[in-house]
Amino acid sequence: MKRKYLLSLFLVVQILALQILKFLPEAVEKYYSNGLYVWISKFSRIVLGKIPFSVGDVMYCVLILLAFRWFFKSWKNWKLYWKDNLLRIVNVISIGYFLFHLLWAVNYYRVPLYEKMSIQKEYSEADLVAFTKKLIVKTNEIHSQIVKNDSLKVSIPYSQEQIFEMNVNGYSGLGDQYSFFAYENSSVKKSLISFPLTYMGFAGYLNPFTNEAQVNYMIPMYNFPFTSCHEMAHQIGYASESECNFIAFLATTKNENLYFKYSGYVSALKYCLNTLEKIEEGKSKPFKKSVHSGIVKNFQESKDFWEEHQTFIDNGFEFFYDNFLKLNQQKDGMESYSKFVDLMVNYYKDKNL
Repeated sequence: MKRKYLLSLFLVVQILALQILKFLPEAVEKYYSNGLYVWISKFSRIVLGKIPFSVGDVMYCVLILLAFRWFFKSWKNWKLYWKDNLLRIVNVISIGYFLFHLLWAVNYYRVPLYEKMSIQKEYSEADLVAFTKKLIVKTNEIHSQIVKNDSLKVSIPYSQEQIFEMNVNGYSGLGDQYSFFAYENSSVKKSLISFPLTYMGFAGYLNPFTNEAQVNYMIPMYNFPFTSCHEMAHQIGYASESECNFIAFLATTKNENLYFKYSGYVSALKYCLNTLEKIEEGKSKPFKKSVHSGIVKNFQESKDFWEEHQTFIDNGFEFFYDNFLKLNQQKDGMESYSKFVDLMVNYYKDKNL
């Protein structure tokens, strides 16, 4: 076989190998997530964490420019060399696919968090209602402690850089309780491509190649602690969106700062109300009546922000990312984000908020 086909064949081998990993979560957990990945992520964050800008964003921009340059130069002779050109594309995909999984994405195949923490998967509608009521009381309480006025929305007084630093405090308390949530060597940054991210519908993302947690600096500030804690959860090796939302909730509510607690509780409350609405249209209305009007204003702030930036681009990327998640062990696709309600409801059945 010609050497030029080796990388293409390697892509097939990788796809087949990942199908086998689906049946070996304990091995992935032991040898990759708690083994090789720990050293890869630690090295990446130590090396890049102190650099004040996103190296990963710069890397993506350079790669996109190089790709456009290559397509432009190849287009004139495409019909003549189309086989070789397609082979080059497949070879690049093969290399990227390998690095994507080696540096982070094998975590998709690790032991699910509900098994590690002995949390039940199923809950009843009555369980959800009971938890939502407790959550409303707690969120109202935190809101009152901050603004002293039920009708005022919360505005976080810290800079985004300060939030990145203070997030570690929440993870510190969480790591003391659960060692597998310990966070070290911070590398959380404002994304240089926040403008396009906004129109793509993303509040943040983890760069799997540089292990930098990227946060969209344009999002409403009350969302900022929860969103950045979500991306930090990806950094410590959790790929599931529902698990990262759950970890972000624990990390923000473990933080001693009231604004961080508020970000966690209000984010969780929004998901619970949306889940009730999915069960039956209008089911969340009686619960919303007991939520402080200032909290509702924060909800509206976020809704207005995303609606203002919604375009066909957002819809296109939502379709793409929905299918990407489904291909990577998250059968619910974009709905995976809201599945952390399952974890919260069952985790707090015998615990106080």
